[in-house]
Amino acid sequence: MKALVYHGPGKRGWEEKPKPTIKNSTDAIIRITKTTLCGTDLHIMKGDVPEVVDGLILGHEGIGVVEEVGSAVSNFKVGNKVLISCITSCGICDACKIGMYSHCETGGWILGHLIDGTQAEYVRIPHADTSLYHIPVGVDEEAIVMLSDILPTGFECGVLKGQIKPGDNVAIVGAGPIGLATLLTAQFYSPAEIIMIDLDDNRLKVAKTFGATKLVAENAVEEIMKLTNGKGVDVAIEAVGTSATFNICQSIIAAGGHIANIGVHGKSVELHLEKLWSSNITITTRLVDTVTIPMLLKTVLSGKLRPEKLITHRFALNEIMKAYDTFGNAAEEKTLKVILSN
Repeated sequence: MKALVYHGPGKRGWEEKPKPTIKNSTDAIIRITKTTLCGTDLHIMKGDVPEVVDGLILGHEGIGVVEEVGSAVSNFKVGNKVLISCITSCGICDACKIGMYSHCETGGWILGHLIDGTQAEYVRIPHADTSLYHIPVGVDEEAIVMLSDILPTGFECGVLKGQIKPGDNVAIVGAGPIGLATLLTAQFYSPAEIIMIDLDDNRLKVAKTFGATKLVAENAVEEIMKLTNGKGVDVAIEAVGTSATFNICQSIIAAGGHIANIGVHGKSVELHLEKLWSSNITITTRLVDTVTIPMLLKTVLSGKLRPEKLITHRFALNEIMKAYDTFGNAAEEKTLKVILSN
């Protein structure tokens, strides 16, 4: 089969690899029909995730058709169309029992990280019964791909961790795909203001159409403090993963506020406790658990959530090298999410 293979920072190839086989009785082999690229994949390509080794197949999102199942798999059979969670969960370890699937003792974020991932013609999914979801007949499959990672990540790590409430002033730092996914799901809780911060005018325009009430490009801290009469925002969500964007969150948070970090940080940031210690601030981090996939799937099926709006570019799977170039050059190409179909 063909797959997108990582060969160290800045090096990747569309190459022939052995088709995966069942290793454990709980495995399933999935023929990929649609997948996508994630900002985390770009972080890997930059060398920000050193655990990823030379020769690994990247990717942790996608949908497909069950090709083969292990003897212990009971919820899925050959021919089922399935959504692949970016987080693999055994369902029985201590972490899984409290819904913290990201820290599953034999799973977690392993696809495209510690084991071969979904940017390929086929993928092996461990713990298939608790790591796959049935795709209802007639649903927009491109929309469903957005439920593998980006929608639950924005919702769980940003909205839920930020404890957004009705009437809150919310600032989302970064209007890329994850920031926009956070914007879409933040509206479940009717905040008074959702302020999007980004240097990319095109992304800010998109954010406006998605429900942002205010847009900020230059001089973010100064502009936010003007908009809030010097008080700052109730919730600041970091959706990029850089020191500069985290510093913005620290500088605009109101007393009693929540800073929710989503971004993947490859380098350290400076924590300004000398300013925050007395302000009753809550700072949260989280690796997505994907526990909200069933709920988000219902909202997509009802038409109340339309994540397909995030998709800007479409490619055949064998055009994935071009897709990476397009995704990595987002400002010039006006890229949000890409869909690769096989």
